[in-house]
Amino acid sequence: MSISVLGLSFDTHDAAILAQFWAQALHRAVNDGATEDFASIAADTDSRLGAVLMFHKVPEGKTVKNRVHLDLQATDVVAEADRLINLGAQQIRSLAENNNRWISFRDPEGNEFDLVASG
Repeated sequence: MSISVLGLSFDTHDAAILAQFWAQALHRAVNDGATEDFASIAADTDSRLGAVLMFHKVPEGKTVKNRVHLDLQATDVVAEADRLINLGAQQIRSLAENNNRWISFRDPEGNEFDLVASG
């Protein structure tokens, strides 16, 4: 028998809106049929670029730091950081605080994620 990761699921207030942020951040597209209750982003055909992302509306709001987060990698961290901020991300820790390698953010619903320099 084998086991593998199917995807990552996000609890959210509005699945379609949060899926749109992540689709733009990852240069992917939201799958057809996205609603406030459920949306998804298909895995990239190049499996190095990530798994399926799913977004599920839940009744409760986010109250504490998320226990799992995404680490994104880019060759031009500064340019990607600017692009993510323009999409609605909020920077919470800077590159200089992390040995010029990592920047930490919150997505539009407050989920934390990191951007790291590749190479």
